[in-house]
Amino acid sequence: MTDRPPPRSGTPETVSIRDVAHHAGVSVGTVSNVLNRPGKVSPGAVERVHAAIAELGFVRNDAARRLRVGHSTSFGLIVLDAANPFFTDLARGAEDEAAEHGYAMLLANSSENLEREATYLDLFESQRTRGVLISPLTSDSTRLAALRSRGIPAVIVDRQLDDASFSSVSVDDVAGGLAAVTHLLAKGFRRIAFIGGPVGIRQVSDRLLGARRAVSAHPDAKLEVIATSALSVTEGRAAGLAIRARPAGAWPHAIFAANDLLAVGVLQAMNMSGTSHVPNDVALIGYDDIAFASAAVVPLTSVRQPSEAIGRTAVGLLIDETEGAMGFAPRQVVFQPELVVRESSGG
Repeated sequence: MTDRPPPRSGTPETVSIRDVAHHAGVSVGTVSNVLNRPGKVSPGAVERVHAAIAELGFVRNDAARRLRVGHSTSFGLIVLDAANPFFTDLARGAEDEAAEHGYAMLLANSSENLEREATYLDLFESQRTRGVLISPLTSDSTRLAALRSRGIPAVIVDRQLDDASFSSVSVDDVAGGLAAVTHLLAKGFRRIAFIGGPVGIRQVSDRLLGARRAVSAHPDAKLEVIATSALSVTEGRAAGLAIRARPAGAWPHAIFAANDLLAVGVLQAMNMSGTSHVPNDVALIGYDDIAFASAAVVPLTSVRQPSEAIGRTAVGLLIDETEGAMGFAPRQVVFQPELVVRESSGG
């Protein structure tokens, strides 16, 4: 066993990675791997290095490290709405996958706002994050291409771009919208409302496209589009109240909401004051299958997306690109959605 010097006194900043290596009886490269890629090091060596870090009070200086290597060991993740449990679950999957490879995940919420999205991209660039995951508001890849040219690649989550030079992980939202409305049509509903927006968001427009395709196969069916300014419970409640204010004969037979938050708001509005219009008078389907969908007062039929798998897969693609995996080429991974039928659509 290598003789170890006694722990050094002083502040943690005076302890170097070489001190830790000497104290643990390993090489500097081994200490670096323990800090950044622990899976490459034997459990015994990991234990000795962590013991030396604790005894010496070593604190890694990430700012200095960024200056040396030109980037950090963090990824940035920009989602459309951090309050939406779908994105919370996606972020959890991304964070877990990143941690398993020695990376940290920084979460940002664009709140469906282009200026906020741009601000966070600027922030992640200034911090020299290793890469970015983003659910962008538009199909314009100009800013992301500029970011990539400066050494920070990006992977698109929850949608695709027309620019196939970017890897992406998404769900076939057209198929999801088609499945939802086909289910309603099969149950005999012919007057169907789609609630969602802004339609400029690709996920919303794709789900609407799928709904229109389903209705087009039934000449006696009609699809009404009720636009919202956001994909929120508040907007869903407002749309539901507007429907309730109509004469009963003007109500849709069924409603397909662009996500579960909108559907929850519709459910609240339609079933307030002790009424049970859903599903007695109006069928209702949401999208995402968040945890609350099955726990709602009227369990919500929803189109399920594999949210955590989307996050994990996106991080895997980003690591392949940042670390220059052999034969790396951009990939567009598309998951298939699953319709989960519950009481809100009439069983």
